[in-house]
Parts: sequence; structure tokens; C-alpha cells
Amino acid sequence: MATPRILSGIQPTGNLHLGNYLGAIRNWVSLQQDYDCFLFMADLHAITVPYDPKQLAENVRKVAATYIACGIDPERSTIFVQSQLSAHSELAWLLNCITPLNWLERMIQFKEKALKQGENVSVGLQNYPVLQAADILLYEPDLVPVGEDQKQHLELTRDIATRLNFQFGSEAQPVLKLPEPLILKAGARVMSLSDGSKKMSKSDPSELSRIDLTDSPELLQKKIKKCKTDPERGLEFDNPARPECHNLLNLYMILSGQEKTAVAAECAEMGWGQFKPLLTETLQTALRPIRDKYDQVMAEPGYLDQVLAQGRERADVVASETLGRVKAAMGF
Repeated sequence: MATPRILSGIQPTGNLHLGNYLGAIRNWVSLQQDYDCFLFMADLHAITVPYDPKQLAENVRKVAATYIACGIDPERSTIFVQSQLSAHSELAWLLNCITPLNWLERMIQFKEKALKQGENVSVGLQNYPVLQAADILLYEPDLVPVGEDQKQHLELTRDIATRLNFQFGSEAQPVLKLPEPLILKAGARVMSLSDGSKKMSKSDPSELSRIDLTDSPELLQKKIKKCKTDPERGLEFDNPARPECHNLLNLYMILSGQEKTAVAAECAEMGWGQFKPLLTETLQTALRPIRDKYDQVMAEPGYLDQVLAQGRERADVVASETLGRVKAAMGF
């Protein structure tokens, strides 16, 4: 039997942070042992908002290097750049032509982002779920790792594939394979250092709100020293009135590899002045191997070029076959 395939990607809109690692990349590292993983840099998605072209190109390479630094093995997994395969854009257009507009108008993330951008909102921002569907369907994955905020997009992908199969295929011979969701384990949701009620994000204007995977030990110390806390002594999990306390304890628990009960007991009587140095040291120890490997990869541009070229070739074989089948079914 063929090895089951998984597909996922991250927008190269800035340095990858601890939330990206604990929420996604760490899972990919484990999954590549048993799955055929296709992992890409979603640079076409990154241009739905204002951006710097030079920075985008640099960020693509940084994200690829970070994948490798975190433990993604280019020999086991296919690492590639979305925009380097024209099949993504071509399939997206074909899917556009069978996707009802009202399906896109009901997408929650579009509604939220459109409110922020006002009259500057682009057609691409509304349309990007169709491109995301093309990204997924091209590679015929068995499973797509998703969190709560992406479940609606995978449901849309399945709806689009079902519609195309109904219009241009048959029950006995569908054109596109319907992917299933892989719901990631809970407990790796990382919140902002400046607001414990919001997810850590690359788009937050304050660099002090997040922990980048390549932060220096000195910068890590600065960020933890300045992160938002509360005036209470004694640290505890799961108190809704203390979201920052829960977030920081959760980070310490995950990165130190301890059980929740052990961390709760250890920190129950601590003040912030005692806990912050402990968390800083734990972060520095956990992220040092990633930062060292990242620096090594970025210092060898020829190696990174080779990895991305190899990934492009592997991805193109699969994507071209799928696109050809869709075009033939649609009359091209």
C-alpha cells in the first residue's frame, strides 16, 4: 500500500514563531515518520495584503530554512514554494468557475479581515479559499492537519471537490480526491506575550508580542522580561481572569517536558520575579538547537537552493497529473 500523504503550508509573511512550531511544525516532524508529507511556503497567499516584494522573497527562504532547522527532513518530506508551480494558479481559476460566490461570502476569516482593511480589501482576500482548495486538491492528500480556525476552509475544499466531481466526473470515477481532516492534538495553542487572550501572530506590529524561533538568547530574555503579567503572587493554570499567567505556564510546561500537575505544584507559590528567569532559561535551552541549525542552513545558500529545486520537481510530478486530469474532465 502507498504511504498516506499529508499536505500543509505556512505563509512566509515574517519569521516563524513559537506558535507556528508548537501548533504545526512540531507535529509535521513527527508525522513525516509515517506519512508522505508535502510542506510548502504559501507565498501566493501572502500577497492578499500590502507587502514588500524583496522581503517576500527573503521570507520564503527563511521559512524553508526554519522548516529544516525544526527537524523537517528534505529526504523524507517534500519542501516547495507554492508560486514556483503554476498549477496552483491554474487550478484555482478552474475551481473559481464552479464555486458559488455566496460560499466565499460566508467565510469567517474573510469577514474578519475585510473589517480591518475596509475599502482596501482585495478580490484576492475573498478568493484565497479557492486557491487554498487548489493547493490541497492538487496533491491528493489523504489528510490535512487543521486547527479550529481552518476547519471551515477544509470543508469548503471538500464542497468544491464534490461539486466538480458531480459536474464533470462520476460516482465510479471521481475527478478529485476528497481529503480528510487531521485534527491536531490540543494543548499547543500559544498566545501573545502582550495579550493572553489573542493568538501569537506574525502580523502583530509589536515584535515583543511573539517569540521567534531564531531569537537570540538576549532577545528572549528581553521579551520575557517585558511580557504582560499581573500583580498576583502564586501562578496557576486555567484561571480566566489570568490569561497571561496560563499562557506562560503552558509554555513552560510544554518546553520543559513536564506534566501539568508537576508545573502547577512547582509554581504555585512563585512570584513573577522568580518565574520569568526560569521560563527564559527553558526557552533558551529549547530553541538553541533550532537557531543553530537555522544559521547553518542560511549560511549554505546552495544547499537551500538544492532542497527547494528537489521539492519543486517532486511536487510538479503530482500537481501536473492532477491538473491534467481536471482539465481533461472540464473539456480542455
